Amino acid sequence: MTISVENFIKTIYHQSIHQNANTKLSSIAKSLQITSAAATDMAKKLSARNLVHYTKYKPLTLTSNGNKLALNIVRKHRLWECFLHQTLNLSLHEIHQEAENLEHATSDYLADKIEAFLGNPGFDPHGDPIPSNSGNIENDKQQILLSEAPAGKKYQISRLFSSELDFFHFCDENELSIGANIEVDKQYASSKMTEIRVNGNKILLNKQFTNVIFVRLNRTES
Repeated sequence: MTISVENFIKTIYHQSIHQNANTKLSSIAKSLQITSAAATDMAKKLSARNLVHYTKYKPLTLTSNGNKLALNIVRKHRLWECFLHQTLNLSLHEIHQEAENLEHATSDYLADKIEAFLGNPGFDPHGDPIPSNSGNIENDKQQILLSEAPAGKKYQISRLFSSELDFFHFCDENELSIGANIEVDKQYASSKMTEIRVNGNKILLNKQFTNVIFVRLNRTES
């Protein structure tokens, strides 16, 4: 598979599992920074290879073969993120950027070796689940989006579902990290804002942030 094909398949997968799932051709093209015509051409080619379901004017979906390929790419990406974070102490933004390149040059054999070396991790440093070499993925069913977390309760951050540099800078500056304890003070439904408290400091977050931060109810609250 070429890098362009792998990135196309992976983008469909990622956008299909996002809170605001959008796998329309225009959205895929925008994410990959290609023209709609190029995206249409790629979708037709991958449809002929039984990797993508393509129907004109309809959102793209992956076939079972396409989904298997996507999870294989995601697995290599997240294993590299673990390796780079643990062995080279790269930041959450840096490991994503480097893993984007490394995932395409990694054989299944090397991915298995990296996984064993790391002790078979279940999640990457962002809190994202790592698919198995058989294509299974275990999502944390107890976690919810911060935007949907009821107010007046304490939570622990379990996942930071983003690759944006500004997002991680903000998280670093405000002590928002995997495992951090927070309290949701208020959910402003009309303005779609969430007020949280971290180590005594109040922070007001918009939905752009709260839709990529996942939390799990603190054990003391259950």
